[in-house]
Amino acid sequence: MPPQKPKKAWAALTVATLACAASPSAIAADLYPTKPVTVMIASTPGGILDVVGRIVAHGLEKMGQPVIPQNQPGAGGLIGTQTLLRVPADGYLLGMVATSHAINPSVYTTMPYDTLRDFTTVSHAVNVTNLLVVNPSVPARTVQEFIALAKAKPNELSCGSAGNGQSNHLSLELFNTAAGIKLAHVPYKGSAQAMADVMGGSLTCMFVDALTATPLVIDGKLTALASTSATRLSALPNVPTFAESGIPNFAGSSWLALVVRSGTPKEVVDKIGETVSQTFNEPEVRQRLANMGIEPIGALPEPSGKFMEAEIKRYAVAVKTAGMKLD
Repeated sequence: MPPQKPKKAWAALTVATLACAASPSAIAADLYPTKPVTVMIASTPGGILDVVGRIVAHGLEKMGQPVIPQNQPGAGGLIGTQTLLRVPADGYLLGMVATSHAINPSVYTTMPYDTLRDFTTVSHAVNVTNLLVVNPSVPARTVQEFIALAKAKPNELSCGSAGNGQSNHLSLELFNTAAGIKLAHVPYKGSAQAMADVMGGSLTCMFVDALTATPLVIDGKLTALASTSATRLSALPNVPTFAESGIPNFAGSSWLALVVRSGTPKEVVDKIGETVSQTFNEPEVRQRLANMGIEPIGALPEPSGKFMEAEIKRYAVAVKTAGMKLD
């Protein structure tokens, strides 16, 4: 009878056998990350994308390595996002993108990448509440009064945006369609000057993120007619939602998402997505974001991918309706 192998030897053999049977990508995900991770934030420092991107970066440090936020603004997110295609598909460079990621395929005649083919959406991270604001001198205090005013003066009321094809421009076009009106679009190079002109009276209105607009509404420099959120904002309890204002299907909120280069192992993508989800379920993070008019989502990769596909289709319809193209 052959001698019995010691139990420790059998245990070691079992572990070795399991390790050999595991897929390389599963082993990679188990080890990932083994070095610092970079989160490319496709915006300038200080904005909402930057704030949320840094929350994501900090949360990802739970995986055991430093995570470095890096700002790369320009061309509606195109410049920063392209950097993901210049590195290996290994999950060490992630991209924090905004709604323009879904808008760009429809507004640009040529694109340096295919949004759905070249990128995997790791997490639909947050929704950003927008406010429809007007100059306080505008004789309308509700959305319905504003719609009546716009119908009485077609193309006379002006609405600013951060530029052609930017998310607040598309919010305007979606509002025009939902309300059956025609506001004159005035594109700017960024939101700051447009908002200054609404306060100054040379522009009638604008869609602005709640974080930026709320202090100005409280100070009386802007009048908020409605918010795109599902419920009223705690900081502006007297400002109704669009649903309360008679436009229940108006999807005028913006969003932010985390993406990675396609080809990154699914197990790595899932590990990142689960960590982001955990971050946005932390009570202190949720409260901090809610105070800024930001709704934490933290969706996992599979529903996030479906969300991105749906948003690209939705904005394609809005762009076509607006008859808009950029070179």
